[in-house]
Amino acid sequence: MTSSFEHHTYPARLSDAERDKALKVLRDGAAAGRLSHDTFVRRMELALIARRPDELAALTADLTREGRFARGVLGAVEAVSGFTVRLRRAWHAERLPKLLLPHPAAGQALRIGRDPANGLRLNHETVSRVHAELSRQGGMWVLRDLGSTNGTSVNGRRVIGAAVVRAGDQVAFGRAAFRLTAG
Repeated sequence: MTSSFEHHTYPARLSDAERDKALKVLRDGAAAGRLSHDTFVRRMELALIARRPDELAALTADLTREGRFARGVLGAVEAVSGFTVRLRRAWHAERLPKLLLPHPAAGQALRIGRDPANGLRLNHETVSRVHAELSRQGGMWVLRDLGSTNGTSVNGRRVIGAAVVRAGDQVAFGRAAFRLTAG
């Protein structure tokens, strides 16, 4: 006969507090995007049937929380990284070719695309045949995407339908980018 000192014994069941703590770590990991939905669901199932603390530890081992110092360092890196992205965008924006807005009295919309029949022909592989349209409506310039393949954007944001634009805005048709200027 062996004594209980020779064999490691585990409690018959994990406490609810231990299980709840592991489930919270899994939920937080999924919310932070560190677990796919399928992985999250599978680990939750395994956590609910786990019998020993080491089984729970294995399910959450890759989701350990960073300490205060690590969060501070990561926050600083994110801030510097964001600044460099904004700096690069600003540097690039100043070097963009200028696109002169039509005279307001022109009256009709300016079609933009690769087709030679457009008012503004852009010979770039990411520009659709009939890509976008620029028109004057109610004293404002409106840029409308015409169902282009590679999209139209204003100041880095994709145009869904139409967007109001003005001199100084950065517009892109596919990857052909310009800075709008007034005449």
